[in-house]
Amino acid sequence: MDQKAFLTTLFQQAVHAVAPATLISKHLGQLVKPPVTGKTLVIGAGKAAAAMAHAVEKAWQGELSGLVVTRYGHGAPCQRIEVIEAAHPVPDSAGLAAAQRILSLVRGLRPEDLVLCLISGGGSSLLTLPAPGLTLEDKRAINLALLRSGAAIGEMNCVRRHLSAIKGGRLALACYPAQVITLLISDIPGDDPSIIASGPTIPDHSTAQDALKIMAKYQIPLADHVRTVLENEAAPCPTPDHPFLKNCRHHVIGTAQIALEAAAAYARSQGITPIILGGSIEGEARDIASMHAAIARQILTYGQPGTAPCVLLSGGETTVTLRGEGRGGRNAEFLLALTQSLQGLKGVYSLAGDTDGIDGTEAVAAYLAGPNSLDRAKALGLDAKSMLNDNDGYSFFAALEDCLITGPTRTNVNDFRAILIEES
Repeated sequence: MDQKAFLTTLFQQAVHAVAPATLISKHLGQLVKPPVTGKTLVIGAGKAAAAMAHAVEKAWQGELSGLVVTRYGHGAPCQRIEVIEAAHPVPDSAGLAAAQRILSLVRGLRPEDLVLCLISGGGSSLLTLPAPGLTLEDKRAINLALLRSGAAIGEMNCVRRHLSAIKGGRLALACYPAQVITLLISDIPGDDPSIIASGPTIPDHSTAQDALKIMAKYQIPLADHVRTVLENEAAPCPTPDHPFLKNCRHHVIGTAQIALEAAAAYARSQGITPIILGGSIEGEARDIASMHAAIARQILTYGQPGTAPCVLLSGGETTVTLRGEGRGGRNAEFLLALTQSLQGLKGVYSLAGDTDGIDGTEAVAAYLAGPNSLDRAKALGLDAKSMLNDNDGYSFFAALEDCLITGPTRTNVNDFRAILIEES
């Protein structure tokens, strides 16, 4: 077997299963009907937003117009829905302008109008509109601090919601009295719709006090005026019983579990038993790597929880607490830590990547490793341990030429990990 080809195909099968074209064609007609009267307005934000809008244009039978914002390089050739590209993971002025325009578009709608909102991971930074009293630079600084802190995505998005004038259900309030249907592709462990892109059309259960506790937990300093905004939140996020949300519905159409099940189906077709460990695994990348390595050893030593040949599959979103200056990415960090933990264990081959096609800030979708990775690195003069301490997984795998480059996939259900365990 060509182990790298097998792992690469698993990744490709997983991504295809959650591609907007696949999901929209499957779900749109079941979940959304063209209104008898009124207009249809499409809005959205996220790494998959443009591809979702393109799929809607191809499938929708009636008139429509609108605007979505996506990451630079993740656009799609829409004809009726305008696409704006903006920065991710740290917001910029293009995202701010897009948020302002989307709010302008939804104002003055009528009960007979339909707002189709297309949301996917990445929308938190792409759809940025600071709460009154804050600036874009405030939001940028807090985003950077959160990204470096090791905070989980749910924690980061809680803070973002309470520092925003559009997230946490506030966009849905602006659409009232129109009907709002939100279709979501989830990059969130557990698929909580209020956390995906910080839930612009979803009611919120958290409070500004929760956001303050998160900042304190990670010892992130707050400027006095930012603290004042949180302590005296002028327009709290709407709760589920808010009367303006009575015409709002949402549907999560894409998840990590769907991607993992597609990969599992392909593995079975190749005579490899899949073991899905979970699609919502969170934690420090190095710790998650140690757990996966321990399971691989258990299988080879005791035949538990399965026997070789098999492949461990998992998803979710790990975090990296930055300690060094390397060119990392959480999947590069995971795979380098896994490689270091396995220490050349025979018969174990692995891939870790991000389903959006970009791990961290590098143009790499995924990284691959095998039993000889450490020996090959040593022959090149690379020290895996010191590179891991410097958060420099990217440079390690780039030197070995074990990087999978796909370009933007225009979808996003977050991490995908596959560990192939062959019979000894």
